[in-house]
Amino acid sequence: MSLPKIAMIGGGSWATAIIKMLSDNERDKEIFWWMRNEEAIAHIRNYKHNPSYLSAVEIKLKSENVSSDIAQVISEADCVILNVPAAFLKDTLKDITPAQLKGKKVISAIKGIVPEDNLIIGDFLHEKYELPYEDILVISGPCHAEEVALEKLSYLTIACTDVNVAATFAGYLNTRYIKTNISDDIFGTEYAAVLKNIYAVASGICHAVGYGDNFQAVLISNAIREIERFVGVVHPIARDIKESAYLGDLMVTAYSQFSRNRTFGNMIGKGYTVKSAQLEMNMIAEGYYAANSMHLINEKYKVDMPISEAVYQILYERKSPHVEMKLLTDKLS
Repeated sequence: MSLPKIAMIGGGSWATAIIKMLSDNERDKEIFWWMRNEEAIAHIRNYKHNPSYLSAVEIKLKSENVSSDIAQVISEADCVILNVPAAFLKDTLKDITPAQLKGKKVISAIKGIVPEDNLIIGDFLHEKYELPYEDILVISGPCHAEEVALEKLSYLTIACTDVNVAATFAGYLNTRYIKTNISDDIFGTEYAAVLKNIYAVASGICHAVGYGDNFQAVLISNAIREIERFVGVVHPIARDIKESAYLGDLMVTAYSQFSRNRTFGNMIGKGYTVKSAQLEMNMIAEGYYAANSMHLINEKYKVDMPISEAVYQILYERKSPHVEMKLLTDKLS
């Protein structure tokens, strides 16, 4: 019987963290890793560390399994993990055809929306690559890459419409420091993961313009209700919004020192332009793209989402963070 083969598409911190989980997991498997940066590939092959992200993590892959040939990496795999910023997903997969993904399990670790199409990753894969939903999985939950690198105990939720498929993949991620849950809610967990980035941007903006911990608590308690309202309309199934894939992920993204979305919001609140904040961070804050996509998506659903809309007004309509946050305070409870 051949070993399970898992391919990682993406070279950032979260991709590096999942490579670490897969490598530290005790189940036998073969791991392949695609990234665009040839210099990073050479460094990993020679020194067993990613030079740009989580550089303290030892990379335990065969040198020949790290490659910039995406078609070759995907062809080797039974499971393909997509882990590039959502804004770059179409370009990353531009030379990949539906036939090349057919029969494979494709896992989204992206937590974003494809901007041009305003589709969560699962819907994008279903519509553009003809993948059945039972072959699409979502990784979610409160789990910062930096804490994975430090082997701090973290929990992930693996979602798939077929919970047996979710359980099988979850079995490749369990380690001493990673515990996994499974879910059948691929739509709710994906949308919650997108929305929590917007609310983390809001959290950073509020902090920067002078609101304290008391208001932050009100903001986030309203944010989880916004998530509940939206996913309840988009995919009305029984779910517990207090589970870690929803509330837990929101909390860690809104409060953590490692949250790039909170950091981005903090910079916007201090007066940075979007471009200058992005350049200084040198990392993608998914909440920036998500705010516009969710504004457009919600034109169809018309869910009451004042926090998400306030972030959109600040980032895309160039409204004053001070003014928009003051207006927002009258809409929360």
